[in-house]
Amino acid sequence: MPIVEIDNLTKDYEVGFWRKRKVRALDGLSLKVEPKQIFGFLGANGAGKTTTLKLLMRLIFPTAGRASILGQDISDISMHQRIGYLPENPYFYDYLTPREFLDYSGQLFELDSATHKRRAEELLQRVNLDQKSWDRQLRKLSKGMLQRVGLAQALVNDPEIVFLDEPMSGLDPVGRREVRDLIASLRTEGKTVFMCSHILSDIEVLCDDVAILKQGRLAHAGSLDELRAQGSNQIEIVATGANETVLRESLGSDAQVLIDASGLRIHIQDEKEIDAVIAAVRKANGKLVSVQPVRQSLEELFL
Repeated sequence: MPIVEIDNLTKDYEVGFWRKRKVRALDGLSLKVEPKQIFGFLGANGAGKTTTLKLLMRLIFPTAGRASILGQDISDISMHQRIGYLPENPYFYDYLTPREFLDYSGQLFELDSATHKRRAEELLQRVNLDQKSWDRQLRKLSKGMLQRVGLAQALVNDPEIVFLDEPMSGLDPVGRREVRDLIASLRTEGKTVFMCSHILSDIEVLCDDVAILKQGRLAHAGSLDELRAQGSNQIEIVATGANETVLRESLGSDAQVLIDASGLRIHIQDEKEIDAVIAAVRKANGKLVSVQPVRQSLEELFL
């Protein structure tokens, strides 16, 4: 049974003052997310990603369609006891400390005093927030530190599914790696992660399935391997030290030869051509580096 099921979800906003008109932010989105995986939700700015998350969180209400989380309709807010959520631009009480804020978050989930205090310390350690900052006011913390606190509050109730909107925002490269490891560990624990991100390399490393929104509509959905299979079936042969003129003469004018810092890259369409290309490389006094299928990157697919 899908842990998240979205059926024809649509959202219109009214804009304008005197002459109001409707703008469609989300147009008939249908989507299923299977449990115990990391699901990547992609799209350009204004594609409808944050609108979708706000609809699922019941922060705004749909114009049409329905959705369910953990088998319960999103109108049933009792389901919120079992989920975690980190918004793109979270607002915190500036004069609380991270420890106090997580204590407060634990009380909202009706955790007993001993449990929410223990969870607060465990999670602050887990998100690698410097212990010296645990008792500093949130208004005195950097954007990256606040992002770590936000991640900790999303996990305070030990949720079954976590919704993360741009979880790497404001983090330096070390912080991104630590948060990436944390997200991967959630899958190991049997949790589901629904993640929006603009950092495609993180999506490519972490996610099992992805969906791409374009102007409020679903453009692609499926596993990364399935999406890449829709691209080119070319084979790439990489060589170094080859005489380019001799190589092109041996291959013919139709050959696709690219030159970059790693050497010569020859793209072919048919596996039967491999032997002829290798022979041409040797004839041009080149050294063979690799023979591999061309994998379409997530960035190329996204563009």
